[in-house]
Amino acid sequence: MTAGRSGGGGGGGMLGLALATVRARRTAFAGSFAALCLGVAVLTMSALILLSGNGGVPGRYAGAPVLVRSAQGGTGPDGVFLERAPWSAHRTKELTRALDALPGVRRAVPDRSFSAQAVSGGAPVGRQRAGDRLGHGWSAAALAPYRLTAGRAPQRADEVALDRALGARPGERITLLTAAGAGRFTVSGTVDGPGYYLTDERAAALSGGVRVIGLLTERGADPGAVATAARSAVNGAGEVLSGGARSGLAPAQDAKTRWIGGQVLTAMGALSAFATVLVVASTFALSVAGGRRELGLLRAVGATGRQLRRLLYGQALAVGAAGAAAGALLGAALAPALGGVLTDAGFLPPGFAVHRQAWVLAATFAAGLAVALAAVWSASRRAARAGPLEALREAAADDRPMTRARALTGIAFTALGCAAAAGTAFADPADMTTLALCTAVGLVTGVTLLVPAVVPPLVRAVSRPLGRRGGALGMLVREGMLTAVRRTASTTAPVLATVGFVVLITGNTQTSVHSYATRDTVSVRAEAAVVARDGTPGLSDAAAGSVPGTGLLATTVYGGAAKTPVRAAGVDPAAFADVHHRLRTVSGSLARLRGPGTVAVTESALATLGGHGTTRVTFEDGRTERLRIVAVLSDRTAPAPYALLLPREVVRAHDPNALTDVVYRTGGPAPSPAALRRLGAEEVSVAAYAGRADAEEDRLVEIFTLLLVAMSAGCTGVAVANTLLMSTADRLPDLRLLRLVGATPRQVLWTVAAETAFVVALGSVLGALTALPSLLGLRAGLSGTLGVPVRLVVPVTPVAAAVAGCLVPALAASVLPARAALAKAARVGAG
Repeated sequence: MTAGRSGGGGGGGMLGLALATVRARRTAFAGSFAALCLGVAVLTMSALILLSGNGGVPGRYAGAPVLVRSAQGGTGPDGVFLERAPWSAHRTKELTRALDALPGVRRAVPDRSFSAQAVSGGAPVGRQRAGDRLGHGWSAAALAPYRLTAGRAPQRADEVALDRALGARPGERITLLTAAGAGRFTVSGTVDGPGYYLTDERAAALSGGVRVIGLLTERGADPGAVATAARSAVNGAGEVLSGGARSGLAPAQDAKTRWIGGQVLTAMGALSAFATVLVVASTFALSVAGGRRELGLLRAVGATGRQLRRLLYGQALAVGAAGAAAGALLGAALAPALGGVLTDAGFLPPGFAVHRQAWVLAATFAAGLAVALAAVWSASRRAARAGPLEALREAAADDRPMTRARALTGIAFTALGCAAAAGTAFADPADMTTLALCTAVGLVTGVTLLVPAVVPPLVRAVSRPLGRRGGALGMLVREGMLTAVRRTASTTAPVLATVGFVVLITGNTQTSVHSYATRDTVSVRAEAAVVARDGTPGLSDAAAGSVPGTGLLATTVYGGAAKTPVRAAGVDPAAFADVHHRLRTVSGSLARLRGPGTVAVTESALATLGGHGTTRVTFEDGRTERLRIVAVLSDRTAPAPYALLLPREVVRAHDPNALTDVVYRTGGPAPSPAALRRLGAEEVSVAAYAGRADAEEDRLVEIFTLLLVAMSAGCTGVAVANTLLMSTADRLPDLRLLRLVGATPRQVLWTVAAETAFVVALGSVLGALTALPSLLGLRAGLSGTLGVPVRLVVPVTPVAAAVAGCLVPALAASVLPARAALAKAARVGAG
């Protein structure tokens, strides 16, 4: 084997030698195979779910081949999903008339929707999907199409056709809760789908503007031709959808759910990729360190550095191809199950289905292969630089566990993390989470790279008592960690990364939740809060009017050149200012918020809406008006999520379907719980309302956190087990030597277990300390932004679970092989 043969023949020989090495050392490469398989499987599942579309056409529009929706309005910031601006009544009539006259169109049907909920057993029927809490005009039932199963269509203003699943029969009297309050209706008929259907005239009075017009085509009509004609008819006033594009009409809440699910899947994919690179790189670094004699022999017989690199790349190619292929197939098989779990948890909308695509499997296979080849790059360079005598030299100690390039990279990432931590304390709220994440990624990556340099002094400092008062066992543990720095660092690094990310994610989430709840509690001066019961979307006027206090009548307006949706609230200005006693104005006065032409805006909303002294906004009934800005409110003290304040009567005039989010009771006796229950309401403390204002988002975040903790623990378990399996196999001669000098099997195993536990504890402490600057920066930033003291909250349970998830596989991967080897040695000695 010479340099001259480094071409075709040498390449084939090295590939064969690589395959033989993998077969001979399959136990050492099992960890890399498992890590790649797991990482590619997670990546495949995430990609398949993310690329599986919107979940189909909403059922209530499935019978309309062509749909026209309002083209007005942009989108809100990330994580904020609101509907588009509607057409006005006049514009809806014009468009419906034009679309109804198109060739091939049997009928054009405007979809007028409003909040509706049946009352049963003295309380609104709860635990329904959002679509089950909507009312429509009877003509909109044909868009599904939903058909009568009994009775007839509603013909009078006090008649309703409803879902047969509710159990009501034609002729029965029921109570229906709408935005105005509870009303008595006669059941005219039942249908085979969700929702409540009133006459079109009554639905128009209860709803705001129209966002969707469905086109029912004549028999044999071409939907494509109808869609083309509809585009000409609307002339830019609407967006025409047909075929699969109709899935874009899913409710805004479904879009928000998919967005949250996308964040979960992206985080899972990124975390698995990080862990996969870490494990594979660690495996090959240990493989090179453990195979120094083999590499030295190859160099001694004439192998060049290029050939040694080719050998290691061949090993990576063999392990990577097998692991990536297995992972892609496993991910494709498990993707529907993961999609079902995420749907049940609320991260994906109901009816979501995974569509397997061959190109996704090919892409994730290629990604896994690339990860394996990239992970071996550093190890191959080290092997290529080693000379024959250096490689053949026996050495139990690691003389150079970290290269200069790794040290410089680690220092750069650590400096970046520290700079981001300092910036978090002074950042805007919109940038705070991003900077906190940059802090964590920078510090975790930097400290992980610097672990080989950090571990020896830390071990010397922390384990000093073991060397003095720990006896022989303590001395062995201490010296073993100091001698095998590479093994100690390779075990510490994944534990550090996992615990650091878990502390960051859980601490970031809980600290933010606590800070906003504290801000909302201290900002409100009231005796109690009356809110909608679980399963009811909001408070009706009847419920809000039964409470002595001030409420927030929620609506959405659309402003700026792009008609961007903005959350707004209708209030009584004097009572509102008294309850929100910490409210501060940048300019103007809230007392001037009187009459239909006035508005108060937050600083951020002013930037969105534009205008100087006045602004144009479109209301929920589709009408556009110019309003005079009488006050600009501080973003720090304005009640989230409302960016605009309007007189309550203005909101009600423009949005018949508006519901009150909360009424703060400021005096008088507490309403009867039974009376509130009939109206779908309940009274809670102000602190309890502040804590549950974002209860659904908090629930999703908690599940998200648990998924990431489980993912982190699983990936780290593979990494730690892989490292310790390889290192334990290499140190079996040392363990047998301990037996020869008089140590009992129990003492040997206790030594191995104590060293493993110490390393895991060291990694856990380093991980927690690495996440701390990010959390401190976040706390300082939130405290300055919200103007209230913020307590740093890190939940113990998920952090303890992550540490246990690292410790258990670490002990199993180190103690069990050592125990088996000692038992085998004992049997051989006895024989």
